[in-house]
Parts: sequence; C-alpha cells; structure tokens
Amino acid sequence: MEWFSAPGYELSRLVFQRALAAVYLVAFLTAALQFRALLGERGMLPIPRFVARVEFRRAPSLFQLRYSDRLFAGCAWAGCAVSAALLAGLDGLLPLGAAMLLWAVPWALYLSIVNVGQTWYAFGWESLLLETGFLAVFLGNDEVAPPVLVLFLLRWILFRVEFGAGLIKMRGDACWRKLTCLDHHHETQPMPGPLSWFFHHLPKPLHRVEVAVNHVTQLVVPFLLFTPQPVATAAASLMILTQLWLVLSGNFAWLNWIAIVLAVPALDLPSGHRSFPATPLWYEVVVLAVAALLVALSRHPVMNMLSRRQVMNRSFDPLHLVNTYGAFGSVSRVRHEVVVEGTLDDVPRADSDWREYEFKGKPGDPRRWPRQFAPYHLRLDWLMWFAALSPSYAAPWFGALVERLLENDPDTLRLLRRSPFPPDRPPRHVRARLFRYRYTSRRELRETGACWERTYVREYLPPTRLAATVQRP
Repeated sequence: MEWFSAPGYELSRLVFQRALAAVYLVAFLTAALQFRALLGERGMLPIPRFVARVEFRRAPSLFQLRYSDRLFAGCAWAGCAVSAALLAGLDGLLPLGAAMLLWAVPWALYLSIVNVGQTWYAFGWESLLLETGFLAVFLGNDEVAPPVLVLFLLRWILFRVEFGAGLIKMRGDACWRKLTCLDHHHETQPMPGPLSWFFHHLPKPLHRVEVAVNHVTQLVVPFLLFTPQPVATAAASLMILTQLWLVLSGNFAWLNWIAIVLAVPALDLPSGHRSFPATPLWYEVVVLAVAALLVALSRHPVMNMLSRRQVMNRSFDPLHLVNTYGAFGSVSRVRHEVVVEGTLDDVPRADSDWREYEFKGKPGDPRRWPRQFAPYHLRLDWLMWFAALSPSYAAPWFGALVERLLENDPDTLRLLRRSPFPPDRPPRHVRARLFRYRYTSRRELRETGACWERTYVREYLPPTRLAATVQRP
C-alpha cells in the first residue's frame, strides 16, 4: 500500500523519537527520586493501601500483582535505562518487531506508575505522555518508512491538547474573553519560574496581545495541522514558538515540552529521499488495527470538547489511550501559600521559635528568587499550590506530611530545599499558616531585594505534635 508510508518524514520521526525518549527519562527520574515519600510503603499515600481497595481492571499496574519499595525503584530506574537507550538510538539497531517491543517497555512501566500514583499523578501531562508513548510504539524504525496513520494520529493528539485548552478558556473564566487573564496568571500560577516576575510586569497592552495570540494558536491554528505542506509546518512551528514562550514564563513540568515533541511529526524536515524496503504485511495490519481502535476511542474526547460542560484532563479508559486535555480554565486573582513551620518547644506559643521549612520550588522566603525546574516535576510543591486553594485538596495527604516532618523522615525531607532542624532533633510541634503573596513592584525590588511581599491571612493547621505513643524522646 503506497499510501501507507511517508518516507519524507524520516527525519521528523527520528527527532520525535529521541525527544520523546528524553521526556520519558525525565518522567522516570522524577518517579525514582520522589516515590518513597509520596507513594512508598511509608509514604503519604501508600501504594499498598491503594491497590487493596482498587481493582486491577480499574487501574492496571504491575504493582497490583505485588508491591515493594525495592520493586518500584527497580521499575523506575529500569525506565530510566530504557529511555536512555532509546535516546541513544538503540531502537534503530534492532529488527522492527524488537524495536516496537522496546518502545512498549517504558509505556508499560509508566502506565504502572501512573495508575497507582493517585493525587500525585493526577496531572494532564501524565496521560499525555502515555498516549503519545503508546503511539510511538507503532511509529517504526529505520526498517520502514514512517506510517501516515501514526503521523496523523500524533497530530490528532496535539490538536486535542491545543483546541481543548482553547475551548476550556473561552467557556471558563471571563478574563480570557476580556483578554485580561495575564494580568494575574504569571503571579498566581502554580510554580513561577525565574522570569515570571518580569512577565508579570510586562505592559498590560502586551498581555492583551499575548492572550489574543494564544486564542488564535489554540482555536484556529490546530485545524491547519491537517492541511498540506507547507501550511502544516507553519502551524506546528507557531505552536512550538508559543510553547517555548510558556517554558520561559513558568514551571509546568514537561507539559510544554511534550507539546513541542508532538509538533515535530507535522514538520516537513528535509531528510533526503532514501528508499525503504517493502513494509511487512503484519506491520501494516497492526498499525491499521491500532488506528481503528484509537479513532473509535476518540468519540469520548470529541463529545467532551463539544459539550458545554467540558472537563479538563480526563482519561476515558484505564490504559490512557485517548484522553481529553486543557489548562487554566479559570485563573486565580490572588495567590495564597501554605507556610509550614516547626518548633522545638514542648508547649507551643505565639512567641515560640517557629522555624520555616523551605520548599524547592514553591514560593516561601520572599527574598528567594524562583528557580527553573521544568521539565523536572516537583510533585509535592505543585500539590502545595492546590492545598492553598482549599484544604480539601490536601485532606488525603497533608496530615501525613506533617507527621513525617515531626519524625524528621529522611525521604520526606529530601523533597524539601531545607529543613530548619538537625536530623537528630525533630520538631516537637508543626503548624501551617496561610499567607497572601504578591509580586513586589520594581521600586520595592530595588529597595528590599525581595521579589515577593507576603501578608498573614489565617491559621491553616494549628500546632500539632505526634501522639504520645509515638512521640520521640
């Protein structure tokens, strides 16, 4: 079948595969370095407790069969190793079938992690990585020309990412329709980056232009992905530019990076015209069957996009094969932050020596400038942003976090930038207070050196200590 292959997209496929392998590597590294405190046997939301109440068919995972911290670590580090091998091009040295199986390994391993990851993995970019990674299995290697159907299905993912995000904005917060959301967004986004302060202080007319360009990129340009070249390349290039702009403006894990990766298969990159051998019949049959399955499963995301009650970032099947996406359907006008503190005093008082825990990414000390972490994902820091929005977001895990801090748990403390207490002397009490944060003005920054100004709002959690039965001496 001559129509089945697109030889001219060989370089686009190569760049896509290597870039996707790099995203996989970051995702597995994030899991390997953070899981013990979040999901481990003594984690805040332990996997054994989760799999005991959730059936395999609802959350397929290797860890439904058996769990231990050692097994999870082995899977996460194995995912890192396979991702690094794919990044180095090992799939190109293998027969077609073996290369497909190699690409299936990180997908299966990451699916096992996401499906037991609970709140810590309830982000749209987890499903986006899995959906993209599943299609990558069928993209082939140097033995075959890139299949047209897979290339178009990758564009279909990018279309849903962009168009879904555009629709949720127009249906959600009125500030998107008034072009005023960026007056607040750079200040109130989950985890600002080192340039976010400067983005916030751009002239308001430029903010209006940014929002208008965003609407065009998300609501009009995605349709051009399915047009002939060079229009499709121009559309994908514009999406890449807007995603790079978002990379500069904040820390959004690998969301922007995987959107860039998805745009690559739409680019008509010059790659010469080498000839490929005839495509194996079994490969054509597999690709056609997978394409038919994914088209059928696309009904749910399409109906969601057409619905007035559109939802963001939802999977419609436990394998995360076809999902719906969206971001920032509403924008907060005020930034609140939960500040966690501890004291060594046996009887806590207002004038006790309360020492603040410093997180790696979320705002804390007003004088500490935000850092760039993305595409690495600081999961606890992100969830602390949700906790500040409402205590109900944090109800399943915040109490466990406080308990681990009272124990000076090493795995939990490794998630933080700094603990104010020595390892052998944990705090007697921990409390949490809610503060309002705002960016300082240019004049305030010059005078104080602080990029944030914070104001106490209320108590979030009163002073808490371990129960007497487990209190350390």
